[in-house]
Amino acid sequence: MSEVAPARAVAFRVVRRVFENDSYADRALRSESAQLDERDRALARRLAYGTVQRTRTLDHAIETLARRPIRKLDPPVAAALRLGAYQLAFMDGVPRYAAVNESVELVRRAGLERAVSFANAVLRRLADGARPLVESLPEATAREAALRHSYPDWVAETWWAELGPDEARALMVAQNEEAETAVRLVRGAIDGRPDPAIPGAWVVDRVDGQALAGGRIWPQSRASQLVGHAVGSRPGERTLDLCAAPGGKATMLAGDVDAVEVDEGRADALRATVERLGATGVRVVHADGRALPPDLSGYDRALVDAPCSGLGVLASRPDLRWRAEPLPELQLELLRAAVERTRRGGTVVYSVCTINAAESEDVVDAIVADGTVEVDPTLGDEWPQFRHRHRPDLLQTLPHLHRTSGFFVARLRRT
Repeated sequence: MSEVAPARAVAFRVVRRVFENDSYADRALRSESAQLDERDRALARRLAYGTVQRTRTLDHAIETLARRPIRKLDPPVAAALRLGAYQLAFMDGVPRYAAVNESVELVRRAGLERAVSFANAVLRRLADGARPLVESLPEATAREAALRHSYPDWVAETWWAELGPDEARALMVAQNEEAETAVRLVRGAIDGRPDPAIPGAWVVDRVDGQALAGGRIWPQSRASQLVGHAVGSRPGERTLDLCAAPGGKATMLAGDVDAVEVDEGRADALRATVERLGATGVRVVHADGRALPPDLSGYDRALVDAPCSGLGVLASRPDLRWRAEPLPELQLELLRAAVERTRRGGTVVYSVCTINAAESEDVVDAIVADGTVEVDPTLGDEWPQFRHRHRPDLLQTLPHLHRTSGFFVARLRRT
């Protein structure tokens, strides 16, 4: 058998697990790459994540040049073709023979000798035609741009309607690029570049494993850290964090914090985060945020960083675009529950890591219509560089503008 580079072998297994077993790409990569050195792990990540992100575009190129629907191929063959096509169409500096020959070898190692000659023929066509084909794809409409940049139609159409064509295209490009590596500095000193506007936020070349293990840093996007600051908690106050795992925001908060998590495994991970970071004011509560114990009430502040479609974090979650689902009903239920447990005059921060008005502005408008809260207009004044373009009393970060993940943030005051 011919050799296959360790990074390609790992990327192949990750791609298969995502599309054959519905695995999460980050978890699959973590387990599959455990034995790789740092350099090979980085290459495996780029190969796997890029292939998963670009699958729609890659499938179009494969079907065009192979003249066979991807759904009719054996799953290992489809994975090998996608992995090879990604290298040929989107990566510079990869030798053509390596992309072709090693992808063919992956088919052979999967026990599909009968498909080797087919895979070899298709990959050679892709070597000649994949890049010019994808570069010639139009993007004048939302659906054309969705195919060119590899997004579901509904995502492209949402951004087209809410941001306009030019910004929608820029956002699609940005979320296909490698996400920056950001951490929150908990204590001590690190190498990196501090954010000039968000205290404690640093952009780094890599996460320092020793600093992480020692609780001196926490991997967290700059936009996520902005949410924690927007809560504005102070010593002596009580804060409810209703969807707290994995704990990045909860451990930022001052005073006494009740950090609620419904999933038992995630609650355990939250406890580990609290202990590692030395957040002595945080108490973990394993409960459904919509059905809290009666003694959890009268809070000065609350945070609802709600489950959402995640359209603002697609750069770091490559498979999420193919499974994303808006959740406005759940978000409104959680927000109402938090408002009910907050004292009059207290504040509730609502945030989601998505770029979709149905899960953002519309949820805020619905809770305001209940008559229990009003929007706190001072939030935009505190963070003018992140003001929502249409609603200046709200915040919105956008990957193509702010170079961090996409978050929506509102602060509400209980009336």
